[in-house]
Amino acid sequence: MRNALSSLFRSAELGVCTYARAQDFLDATQADAPSCLVLDIRLPGMNGLDFQDQLRKMKRPLPVILMSAHGDVPMSVRAMKAGALDFLTKPFRDQDMLDAVDRALQQDTTQRIERVALLAMQARFASLTPREQQVTLLVADGKMNKQVAYTLDISEVTVKIHRGVAMRKLGAATLADLVKMVEKLRAAGMAADA
Repeated sequence: MRNALSSLFRSAELGVCTYARAQDFLDATQADAPSCLVLDIRLPGMNGLDFQDQLRKMKRPLPVILMSAHGDVPMSVRAMKAGALDFLTKPFRDQDMLDAVDRALQQDTTQRIERVALLAMQARFASLTPREQQVTLLVADGKMNKQVAYTLDISEVTVKIHRGVAMRKLGAATLADLVKMVEKLRAAGMAADA
């Protein structure tokens, strides 16, 4: 199956690396390019579902396509709940596999772009002074300038100045932009609460 899929992907001009076991994949150096992982449910040593769980726990964000000749509804539900992009039952049409891989590569490309943007946003947030970060977080929590001033024991004018500087450094054109940025940073664990 590995050889057949490798030939199929190469015929579609896709780069391919094949691995006999899950551990072989984990031991290999992965290219830093849009990728996906096509896994069979039945693997030597560890099954595909368990391997998918292990990848998720290791925070290796790679789209997964699972396949099986012995798939059933509970198995496919488990796979999809664990984040599999697709679950193909053997035998499948070559085009179905190519379509699934195309969707996975598009998803990985999008996620890579989002990660780069998030890291850039984190760097901009880190460039704020500690006081600017405090003001930004409190403003993002919906506090009015006078509430922020009271909380931080500073003047309202000082809050407005810090808020303006922070918005400029972060590239936030509006308060809504600022709130969205802070929420994304918090969701990624990149901004501590005020």
